[in-house]
Formats: sequence, structure tokens, C-alpha cells
Amino acid sequence: IWNALMYLIKTGCQWRMLPKNFPKWQLVYYYYIRWVEAGYFDLILEKLRMRVRVKMGQKAEASLGIMDSQSVRWGNNRGLHGVDGNKQIQGIKRHVVVDKNGFLIAVMVCVANIH
Repeated sequence: IWNALMYLIKTGCQWRMLPKNFPKWQLVYYYYIRWVEAGYFDLILEKLRMRVRVKMGQKAEASLGIMDSQSVRWGNNRGLHGVDGNKQIQGIKRHVVVDKNGFLIAVMVCVANIH
């Protein structure tokens, strides 16, 4: 299952296009959803980030975060969307927080008219 997920991430292929040497895409997707809901990927990212920071001679926990946001046009007209009045973009806004090394700390996606 893990190797199939790594293949999906690396190649960007669709779930249904997984090669035959992996388990059926439905099984891989089932475990993926369960692991996301359980927070396993967040935990893995946090542990990796902490390990690399310590290896670089820094504290495991970041003492500050750098935040940025980006308004993005969103083509999905069926979902929620807003208009960023400042940039006149109808869609979503991505908020990203990284540490001084650029390691991801947090991500939030919302409609574009939220500030």
C-alpha cells in the first residue's frame, strides 16, 4: 500500500491508473483515506521535519513561522468560492506557514474572500 502511495505521489498518476503490480486502486484509496483521517501523514511530516532540524543543529521545534497567502482562480463552479476584492480573483486562497528552512508547518485553504 505504501509503495503504491509513493508511486502516486511521484508520478501524479490517477488512482485508476495504478500499475497491476500494486494492489487494486480501491484498496490503496481505502487505506489512504483511513490514514489521512487518523492524522498519520501529519504525524509523519512532523517527525521528519523535527529529525531534519535536529540533524541541522537546530531545535526540533520551530520558534517562528513565516506565513504567506495566495489567491487562486478555482474552476470548480459547483463548490464554495469567494472573490478576493483586493485582487479581483474568484476562487480560493491558500495560506501556508513554513519555518526558516522552508519546511511546511501548516496549510489552510479557504474561499478567497476570507482574510
